[in-house]
Amino acid sequence: MTAALNTDRLVSDLKRIVEHSEELLHATKDAVGDKASEVRERLTDALDAAKRTCHRLEEKALDSAKAADKTIRDHPYQ
Repeated sequence: MTAALNTDRLVSDLKRIVEHSEELLHATKDAVGDKASEVRERLTDALDAAKRTCHRLEEKALDSAKAADKTIRDHPYQ
């Protein structure tokens, strides 16, 4: 169960980071300059990567839960 709890916490943390980062992007949308544009682009790329990772972790956790459920149903505790 520890791995599942760690995965849930990681997914939750990633979602929170994505939300805060998106708020930051929105709040700084009017910032001008090459540096601001570069930072916003890098943050957008990092957010996209975090969203993909979060989605993969959620799918992996769901697949693991389904596999555990199948194993328990196939081999119930006697």
